[in-house]
Amino acid sequence: MGAYELTLVAVVSINVMLALGLNLITGFCGQVSLGHAAFFGTGAYAAALMAAAGWPLPVVLVAGGVTAAVLGLLVGFTSLRVREDFLAITTMGVGFVFVGFVRKQGWLGAEMGLTNIPDHGLGDIGFILMCLGLVAAMAAISAHIKRSWLGFGFAAVADDEATARTLGINVPLYKLAAFVIGTFLAGVAGAVYVYFTRFIIPGAFGFTVSISILSMVIVGGVGSLWGVIVAAVLLTLLPEFSRVINDYKLLLYGALIVLTMRFAPDGLAGIVTSLSRRLRRSET
Repeated sequence: MGAYELTLVAVVSINVMLALGLNLITGFCGQVSLGHAAFFGTGAYAAALMAAAGWPLPVVLVAGGVTAAVLGLLVGFTSLRVREDFLAITTMGVGFVFVGFVRKQGWLGAEMGLTNIPDHGLGDIGFILMCLGLVAAMAAISAHIKRSWLGFGFAAVADDEATARTLGINVPLYKLAAFVIGTFLAGVAGAVYVYFTRFIIPGAFGFTVSISILSMVIVGGVGSLWGVIVAAVLLTLLPEFSRVINDYKLLLYGALIVLTMRFAPDGLAGIVTSLSRRLRRSET
């Protein structure tokens, strides 16, 4: 496997991690977030500072996740009284505030970002294996949550908050839990990104990144584990097949969101499920 292929695997892995994190918030718990890149960036900057200070890789990964989760807890707490469109606007604002804040902080490199981040020391193959291992771990965690009492609580909150309250479900607690877990995964992805690029700039965590991640969740099927993973892989690799697609990537993502919401609200997962049902009916 050459350098180009290794780079693609690393980028795909990072995007899958981000999509899995957002899927926990938006897909499992029904909270629309348009600022997921802010948590991605928070984990990245925390990891960059700790790596530069000489902390070992495992500690840096966890620290990136925890730092992002703390921000997720604060955002989740302040967003408890808003929902749907207002929640989306609130989280979008968090993304803009994050980028604006980082650009004005000299200790974070300001507009020029942070460079000369230490090497991870794993080698190319070792780093890729770590990325794939993290993806597998996050997918397993997501699958376990979806089947657990926590996942059932998330689903109840996503379907109808009022009904969930009448059933004795602590809606604010479940919302906060979704934000904390989802943003923790984004923070870990940010730490991986830092070791992959070895430099970061504020522009890498802008609004367009949040939209790209959201498109992966919507196209894959909101709440679907395998659908989101497949969509993250496809939408990451698609621009690599054509220069034209890469130049109009954001336009493509926007169009896919609109088309999916209009013609296939359940995304790829819904299409596959519908086709499998038709095949079973035809066989009987």
